[in-house]
Amino acid sequence: MTEPVYRRVLLKLSGEALMGTDQYGINREAIERMVSDVVEAKKLGVQMAIVIGGGNIFRGVAPGAQGMDRATADYMGMLATVMNALALGDALQQAGLIARVMSAIGIDQIVESYVRPKALQYLEEGKIVVFAAGTGNPFFTTDTAAALRGAEIGAEIVLKGTKVDGVYTADPMRDASATRYMTITFDEAIEKHLGIMDAAAFALCRDQQLPIKIFSILKQGALTRILMGDDEGTLVHM
Repeated sequence: MTEPVYRRVLLKLSGEALMGTDQYGINREAIERMVSDVVEAKKLGVQMAIVIGGGNIFRGVAPGAQGMDRATADYMGMLATVMNALALGDALQQAGLIARVMSAIGIDQIVESYVRPKALQYLEEGKIVVFAAGTGNPFFTTDTAAALRGAEIGAEIVLKGTKVDGVYTADPMRDASATRYMTITFDEAIEKHLGIMDAAAFALCRDQQLPIKIFSILKQGALTRILMGDDEGTLVHM
């Protein structure tokens, strides 16, 4: 196959993926390696938007947030995603791509506020749009933000980059006989309690018939292989 199988995708990255081997914050080597994968993928002509988490800096449900008002803690987590989005956008720009960071909460002096028609325009122009601040509301995860933004921009699939290369029948670190699912339906994932995404995000993807691909963001070239339709990760579909 010489043409990508998707025209427009939403890539979900965890904040923890930016830590690399560090215990906290942003590891430059890790972010540059991810960006190199995005550069290769963009050469295929695919329109790409990215939702980034903030767990490498702060998470509303983390131990450090214990005793805090949950809404306040979640807003702090949203600000962490803005920091990550700025770092990712800068790295993309330095790699020769054009990136636009759009935030679900207003911080006009630093980033653009999210406006759907503007985001769609950027994608049509070939720019990468990095969505920050989750949904802009407390009590919702960045997984839900990925599902929501993916549906809003008309993405054909949500690509969730994790530390594992797919969904397995059991924990592959504990069970040597565990095997990776190539594909699985939404209903099967629910029945097997696989916990692919949080319930709100998973339900939104299922209701919008928006497939999810779980893959390892740590595997060099995995993103390009997915876009070209190769066997990589696990596809969750209707």
